[in-house]
Amino acid sequence: MAAVESDRDPPSALCSEFLNFSAKDTASRWLVASNLEQEVYRHLAMYVPRILCVGPNGGVSSREEQREEQREELACQLLLSAPLEWLLLGEEPAAGLAQLQENNQPSPLCGHVFKVGEPTYSCRECAADPTCVLCMQCFLSSIHKDHRYRQQRHIFSIILKYAVDLLTWEQEDQLPAGLEPPYRGDMYYCMLFNDEVHTYEQVIYTLQKAVNCSQKEAVSFATTVDRDGRKSVRYGDFQFCEQAKSVIVRNTSRQSKPLRVHVMHSSVVAHQCFALKALSWLGQIIQYSDGLRRILCQVGLQGKGENSSLVDRLMLNDSKMWKGARNIYHQLLMNSLLMDLKYKKIFAIQFSYERLQSDYVKDDHDCEFSITDLSVQIFTVPSLARMLMVEENLMTTIIRTFVDHLRHRDLQGRFQFDRYTAQQAFKFGRVQSLIGDLKYVLISCPTEWSDELRLKFLEGLDAFLELLKCMQGMDPVVRQVGQHIEMEPEWEAAFTLQMKLTHIISMIQEWCSTDERVLIEAYRKCLTALSHCHSGLSDGEQPITLSLSGHSVDTFRYQVSQDKVSIHLPVCRLLAGKHFPSELSPPLLIELPLRCLVLCAQVHAGMWRRNGFSLINQIYYYHNVKCRVEMFDKDIIMLQAGASMMDPNHFLMIVMSRFELFHIFSCADVRKRYREANKDLVQQNNTLIEEMLHLIIMVVGERYIAGVGQVEPFDEIRREIIHQLSVRPMAHSELVKALPENGNKETGLERVIDNVASFKKPGVTGRGLYELRPEWNKHFNLYFHHYSRADQSKAEEAQRKLRRQNGEDTALPPPLPPPLCPLFASLVNLLQSDVLLAVEGAVLQWAVEPSGGGWTESMLQRVLHLVGMALLEEQQQLENSSGDDDNVTFNYTCKITRPGEAPSTSGSVLALLESLQNAPHLEVHKDMITWILKVFICMWFKLPVCIYKAERKRKAEMARLRREKIMAQMSEMQKHFINENKELFQQSLEELEASTSATTCFSQVCVGPRRVGGAQRHQLVTCILCQEEQELRGHGRAMVLAAFVQRSTVLSKNRHRNLPDPEHHDPLFMHPDLSQGIHTTSCGHIMHATCWQRYFEAVQFKEQRRQQRLRGHTSYDVENGEFLCPLCECLSNTVIPLFVTHPSLEVWLKTTSQQIAALHSAYSKQSDGQNAFSSSISAMITTFSMSTYKVGLKLNPNEQDHRVQVLSWSTCAYTIQSIEHLLMDEEKPLFGSLPCRQDDCLSSLTRFGSTCWTAAPLKTVHTHFIRLFTALVPDIRVENIPCILDIDMFHLLVYSVLSYSSVHCLDQSGRSVVDSAHLHILHLVTVAHLVQILLTSTTDEVCMDQESGGSEEEELTCQMYNSLRKHLDSVLPEVSSGWQLWRCVKVGVLPFLRSAALFFHYLNSTAPPDDLLGPGQWEALCSYLSLPSNLLRLHHSHHTLLEPLIHRFPRESNRLIDLPEDYSTLINQASSFTCPRSGGDKSRAPTLCLICGSMLCSQSYCCQTEVDGEDVGACTAHAFTCGAGLGLFLRVRESQVLFVAGKTKGCFYPPPYLDDYGETDQGLKRGNPLHLCSERYRKIERLWRQHAIAEVIGHAQEANQTLVAIDWQHL
Repeated sequence: MAAVESDRDPPSALCSEFLNFSAKDTASRWLVASNLEQEVYRHLAMYVPRILCVGPNGGVSSREEQREEQREELACQLLLSAPLEWLLLGEEPAAGLAQLQENNQPSPLCGHVFKVGEPTYSCRECAADPTCVLCMQCFLSSIHKDHRYRQQRHIFSIILKYAVDLLTWEQEDQLPAGLEPPYRGDMYYCMLFNDEVHTYEQVIYTLQKAVNCSQKEAVSFATTVDRDGRKSVRYGDFQFCEQAKSVIVRNTSRQSKPLRVHVMHSSVVAHQCFALKALSWLGQIIQYSDGLRRILCQVGLQGKGENSSLVDRLMLNDSKMWKGARNIYHQLLMNSLLMDLKYKKIFAIQFSYERLQSDYVKDDHDCEFSITDLSVQIFTVPSLARMLMVEENLMTTIIRTFVDHLRHRDLQGRFQFDRYTAQQAFKFGRVQSLIGDLKYVLISCPTEWSDELRLKFLEGLDAFLELLKCMQGMDPVVRQVGQHIEMEPEWEAAFTLQMKLTHIISMIQEWCSTDERVLIEAYRKCLTALSHCHSGLSDGEQPITLSLSGHSVDTFRYQVSQDKVSIHLPVCRLLAGKHFPSELSPPLLIELPLRCLVLCAQVHAGMWRRNGFSLINQIYYYHNVKCRVEMFDKDIIMLQAGASMMDPNHFLMIVMSRFELFHIFSCADVRKRYREANKDLVQQNNTLIEEMLHLIIMVVGERYIAGVGQVEPFDEIRREIIHQLSVRPMAHSELVKALPENGNKETGLERVIDNVASFKKPGVTGRGLYELRPEWNKHFNLYFHHYSRADQSKAEEAQRKLRRQNGEDTALPPPLPPPLCPLFASLVNLLQSDVLLAVEGAVLQWAVEPSGGGWTESMLQRVLHLVGMALLEEQQQLENSSGDDDNVTFNYTCKITRPGEAPSTSGSVLALLESLQNAPHLEVHKDMITWILKVFICMWFKLPVCIYKAERKRKAEMARLRREKIMAQMSEMQKHFINENKELFQQSLEELEASTSATTCFSQVCVGPRRVGGAQRHQLVTCILCQEEQELRGHGRAMVLAAFVQRSTVLSKNRHRNLPDPEHHDPLFMHPDLSQGIHTTSCGHIMHATCWQRYFEAVQFKEQRRQQRLRGHTSYDVENGEFLCPLCECLSNTVIPLFVTHPSLEVWLKTTSQQIAALHSAYSKQSDGQNAFSSSISAMITTFSMSTYKVGLKLNPNEQDHRVQVLSWSTCAYTIQSIEHLLMDEEKPLFGSLPCRQDDCLSSLTRFGSTCWTAAPLKTVHTHFIRLFTALVPDIRVENIPCILDIDMFHLLVYSVLSYSSVHCLDQSGRSVVDSAHLHILHLVTVAHLVQILLTSTTDEVCMDQESGGSEEEELTCQMYNSLRKHLDSVLPEVSSGWQLWRCVKVGVLPFLRSAALFFHYLNSTAPPDDLLGPGQWEALCSYLSLPSNLLRLHHSHHTLLEPLIHRFPRESNRLIDLPEDYSTLINQASSFTCPRSGGDKSRAPTLCLICGSMLCSQSYCCQTEVDGEDVGACTAHAFTCGAGLGLFLRVRESQVLFVAGKTKGCFYPPPYLDDYGETDQGLKRGNPLHLCSERYRKIERLWRQHAIAEVIGHAQEANQTLVAIDWQHL
């Protein structure tokens, strides 16, 4: 960059200004000035450029940059803000503001501006609409918690005008009049502006090329641009900045519009920055006084004639401003205008809706950064919305603005979306916000209507009908015949529009229903619009006459399979919502909805396959819960309305004609004509007949809509729930998704669910389920109109199964329907019409002779359902007639006894049913036919239906008795078998008792000369790869166990300890804080070493063979030695060699004598060639040793490093400690409760540790042992031995025992010497641990002393403690209570003893005593370890240097952090969390570490840090410091648990927070209150403590490959 001079003064110059400047004097001078505005402008012109012309920040550290910002802020306050405050208040600002606040009468509105992601509360019982929300403080202090001056005016005017002028200023090189600086510099900024088109990566790459900065600087620039809306990327002369601008424009204009870049004079930028500070200052000042707020409102809204107000100017220039400026002035408007109802009303009138929306459509910023987003604050106030509707014609304005933006139409004036360009599609997405505004206006129905409101609402309805007419018939389709459609047509935009308008249509109908005059006029307008749409319906169509069963009807020829048909009929459906008798002819009313339903039937029949997936998707959404209320349901209602006004026979004949089935039922010989057709046509016609019969069932039976049937408002919801739960038990969220929502996003579920269903709470996994109460099963309707085919099949199977379990027949008769309303009462005549009887007779006749193939069982099932419906209808009329037969107009029973008329000459429907009752091919329908015949008999002979019910009850009772009899027979057979084979049972019991007594006849000891080794037995294991069995032998083929070695901090007591330098770290002494260990897990599956090597080489070869461009992340990293177990696919990264259990004395002596020769020559170079094991086992020893070395130190393998064996011993000790902690905390016994995989893992690790030293030089192992021994018995010749308080004693025990073998191998002593040595080492380490405990114990706790004399334990404890006090010159406090000391010792040493028992159990293969198989006991544990129960007897003179205490014993087990019970507490905590690197900006993805409780700024460029030369996100970086590369996080705003392992692996896990229905809410989409589930949180904690997180991640990524593609390192 060229050397340039800044316009800004050096710090020293401004410091002298501070000393000489007086804000009070300046304000006094302004006060007497003749032109205050001119004086203030002159002051700003002098100081603003000198303070805020900020030069480049390149090469400046973040701390210096922060200081610079603080200096600027201070200068602004002293030189600019302070004089204004003096002028405003006339006194010291602090005192004046305090007095203002004291006298203030605040607004009832709290004025809280919600931050991104902050929780909002909406009371479902009181809220008028979903936008009625409270902040957390208001909610907690409200009743909803348990429910569902003239001088001031002049100053404000000057400052606000100044800010508006600068923020709307478009010249880059000039300033407004009066603000020209005294001396003008020649410095410019290259200012980069934000847009929503270009990605982060594009901006970063472009900036690196344009301004020659590093990637880190480019990331910082891009982050600031995205956050604030603009950022200067270069500072210098005009040419220098213009050069950068041209590069940016050129690099970003290739595929889209270029990034917006301006070269702006430094003084213009400075004044714009101060303008934002001035607006923020105004926002702060008006908080002190409601009077000041009203003054600011007057100033902002004042405008005369053609001169628009200042607020108008801001709003009209909104789309030209950058994001930061928009946010600040929006917040000022919300804190001022929207806090006062009077000025809110004036603001609403000035809110230029049409102009602002047009600007928003062209803008590329999201709605949340647009002034149009404030419409929710205006339109959701019912009084304001009505006022705007009446005075400003708001409803019409919104609708016409929306229609004007959708100008792409076809020749008929309908919307056409199929040729939309990307820009038009973007525009369509933007204008959908207008529909949201219309919803806000209509969401609250008026309780009182004025004539003006009626007039304007009906005007709005006219505009809305014009919109619907543009949608009527859009996206028509024609059936493809012969050739598949070449290109899928656009269909999503039309359905998006339909879904957006669904609630609007419902709301308009609700508005109409509240006023009779409006309803009648609205109905007329809808009828006129529909007549206009129908005007050309039958033009050019050939009229035809249909005749069947003695009836005829005139219609016109139309075939859905040949002509155009559209699924979009909003005008018809709007009319269907009125439930009025229509002036249109009924055939025209039903024509378009019927075509739509026939289209669906033909698609199901496979006739439209060549039209592709677009049509299938349209049919799916037509029936989907999001659209069906205003599409499918309204079509059924329209058919019901038409059928109720027509002759039922005429209606059915038109339906058959549109289904293209009329020829089948009208020909002379139906069966012959039908069978002669080809197979495909037969199948199509069968499906069409099924669909037609289903449609008739729906038209007659669907009465659960107010106005059609005599039902209550919630009967419809109750019926929906009953039928959803009839399919299967469902969770609350599934039920909510299956039910339609109203405009308030409510389903009404909560009001009826408890009545019809019982809730079953979830366990640790799964979710809570609702199950249908048995008494509601009688309401099940197999042909419920909202069932899909799959749902219908599942529901039928579930209901039949339920009836069989209850001992009932499997008939599924139709339920009793509610009575119809008077307008629709004639619908029932469809059931007894001659045409339907002819159809039923034909289908039944086909079923009698099934060989023809022209019928299906589904067809018959639908006919039986129709017959059942008719019988129930007649039965209801009989019951309601009170014995007067003259009132019964429904005589179905008479008609089904008559034989069919010409052209069908079959027998009567009743006769055909009787002949089908025992047909062998209809066994599944036998119960239904029997039910029909019995109901018919009861009605025919005027018998009460209760006789039939009594018979069904009798059958159920007989079935129950039969089941009980069978169970009794089975029980008797069992007793008989036991009596016959009594001697076998007795023999097995005696053997069990004998084996038990044999094991308890002596005391088991696992260490020392008295220990009893495991019996010598041959161990046979099977390789999971080649299935070959092999005995474990020292010189046989090596067998290995798949294992996973990882660094761990699960037991860490100091997470802040810096990671040691791996090159110089000495791991021989583990610190008691266990800050980081090496943990090993295994799945327990065994392989030959050679088989595993071949398998791993194949995995490596497969990975290398994949093309580099196709190679993505897998769930395992082959380069780091990771692989999946061939059997269980558990993540592994090494193998543990298996060794035979310790042999008998003879075998052990023989093996040891072979080792001695090699170990005596350990100091010579030739010693490496000899070993006590075969070469394959030796190779596996090296393999596992190198794995622990590589993971523990993060170094490349080095077999010569002296630390290799120490790390192998370390993973053995750490894994045992980890498992002992887990068993203790879960209160499980020490032995007998471990799963096989952990048992095998510990056994293999311990035996490996006892033999791995053989692969190292003898001198190295000797050196380790000497240093370890010196830690217990001081030796001045050995240096760098840590203090006894800095050593973890269990690690010391394991290291000493395992390294002692190298010392023992130099002589030829027997086993007893080794055992004695192990016991002595245990005694020494135990005494050292007792010293640790006594030195670190605290006696502050008040404990009651024993009254009686102290026991031996207490006396010896006191002696040892006093001895330590003597050596420390009485540094330790004096303790009188030996009982308390003994209690501390006993509790503190227990984890060590338990871990030691596990270690020696696996080392020496000694079976534990029975006492340790249950709850652990002190005496049994001491006995098992050959220790006295009074451990203080081990005490002897033992001198050591002691330092200040560090750790207390026992170490408490680490837990995950405590989470709040209420999830909103977490959300509130996260909303106040600011990004630590973005200058107080709110974090977009706050994430909580569950291990340590730190809140992190995740998934953002701002908080990326470098780990091992690679940029990683905050979570990944934190995982390396807190969890040794493994992390557990809670993404607060998504309610999602995140598991991370390393940089490339991770998965999402269900959170421990559930709603009241036992479900998680990942993504917080449902918004139900969430509460902590302790069981699920404990499960996550258990996974962490078992070191199973990496395994969970591996399994998750194998099951879901999309997880592999996520860049986990950026989280």
